[in-house]
Amino acid sequence: MATIAVPIGAQAEQPGAEAVRRPALSEYLRWSVDHKIIGVQYGISSFLFFLVGGAMAMAIRWELLTPALDLMVSGSAYNSLFTMHGTVMIFLFIIPMWAAFGNFVVPLQLGAKDMAFPWLNAFAFWLIPPAAIVVLMGYFVTPAEAGWTSYPPLSTLFSGDGQTLWALGAHLLGISSIMGSINFIVTILNMRPEGMTLWRMPLLCWAVLATSIIAVMATPFLAGALTLLLLDRVAGTTFFDATGGGDVLLWQNIFWFYSHPAVYIMVLPGMGVLSEVLSIHSRKPVFGYRMVGLSSMGIAFVGFTVWAHHMFTSLQPELRIPFMITTMIIAVPTGIKMFSWLGTIWGGKIRFTSAMLFALGFLSMFVIGGITGVMLAALPFDIHVHDTYFVVSHFHFVLFGGSVFAIYAALYHWFPKVTGRMMNERWGRIHFVFTYFGFLFTFFPMHIVGMLGMPRRVAVYDPAFTQWNQLIGISAFVLGFSSFIVVYNVIHSYFRGPVAGANPWRALTLEWATTSPPPVTNFIDDPIPYENPYGYGTEAATAYLDAVDETFRHGGLASSSH
Repeated sequence: MATIAVPIGAQAEQPGAEAVRRPALSEYLRWSVDHKIIGVQYGISSFLFFLVGGAMAMAIRWELLTPALDLMVSGSAYNSLFTMHGTVMIFLFIIPMWAAFGNFVVPLQLGAKDMAFPWLNAFAFWLIPPAAIVVLMGYFVTPAEAGWTSYPPLSTLFSGDGQTLWALGAHLLGISSIMGSINFIVTILNMRPEGMTLWRMPLLCWAVLATSIIAVMATPFLAGALTLLLLDRVAGTTFFDATGGGDVLLWQNIFWFYSHPAVYIMVLPGMGVLSEVLSIHSRKPVFGYRMVGLSSMGIAFVGFTVWAHHMFTSLQPELRIPFMITTMIIAVPTGIKMFSWLGTIWGGKIRFTSAMLFALGFLSMFVIGGITGVMLAALPFDIHVHDTYFVVSHFHFVLFGGSVFAIYAALYHWFPKVTGRMMNERWGRIHFVFTYFGFLFTFFPMHIVGMLGMPRRVAVYDPAFTQWNQLIGISAFVLGFSSFIVVYNVIHSYFRGPVAGANPWRALTLEWATTSPPPVTNFIDDPIPYENPYGYGTEAATAYLDAVDETFRHGGLASSSH
């Protein structure tokens, strides 16, 4: 029989996962340089902000149940509400949540003992709570109401302190993002043990690497724009004031040079999650592994060439066609991933676990978001639906359909590794049904009302759209209710879920080659990666997994051959 290298993993004092100590809850409330603790800290805080942003979304849909002002006392109050909703969801939920999974999973998948810079890793997280306080504090003083994009002259002429606090908080969040991204890049490129070549790296690591490169290159532009905005607000400069020699479109260019690549900061890690979940839960190798990895880098590169499609209505006419072309080109590396995932699950032994259901939900929703993205890339169509609910529908299909569905897939997939307990699959499927149909009937009708001409960012609208908005609102409440299902499932499973064992999914990547949860040092020595992290369906892979299971049954992993 062929020799099989079994990874060197963590020793347990007694056989089985029950012998592994789970960190006390108090450990997550204080400073730690353990990447696993930091990952959970990111995850819990981000999900709390998700609930805050979701509550704001419910208030928005409540207001829009009728065409008149009901819940809000004024249009300004409504402006402040959707400004904070977008800010919380993007800067305090989606981006930090991917840092949560990246922190916990990536070092384990690489076979590393920790991140390259543990102290910097902790510092990057602990910048987020004060930044959040600064942003939210402004909401209770004189709220920002220029939208999450904060376009001048609204953001410069509005005199409330909340807009200034918004900019300061966003500055801190950008610093956190840059520090975390540098850490990921150095860890992935320099902390791999012998045998973990670039072409043996799991695709989540490729996605996080591409995401981190985007963040390091793009976020300084946001920092520069925020600095100019703050100077205009507090120091009397006129960078964005045409009457003083400035240019109001300067903000749009700098902001979107960051914020369109930032879309991929929010989506690329989800694409990495999909490659993991679809392969493992369909027991099939990833179709076109190298092309999927390189397509992440392609998205990172092309993503910097498309920012001005957000400005088609204000852009010089001669620049519109080039940006229309680059916007359509970026669909190519995304299409590579889509067809790869379809090829991966085709003919596989699919297990419809909760993680798999949310991954398939991602596929269907992100395809819709991608198709509407190509529609919006067409200049005449974009001008027709600019600032309508069609745009709102598109970016929610991309960001909720492409990020939140993947976040849920990652949660159900790696929860056993984080806690040592399995999540309840029955509640997971119920959660999926409420989320999927609540989301679909909330945002798909927005395509229709958008093409019919309903503008976004208004609280008072044409009564002809009332029934559509009532359907959207009721569906949004269903979607909001789904969040409570997953909260219950997480809490119940943490305390009473079945013991997971080291490798409940029988996966080949290295995070499953240690105990659940992993010990402080992850592995007792440098682990030996399997030759193909997605080599399912072969006798060699089956024999390898059987050997790993056998060593765990005898009290932990040790280096051996079979």
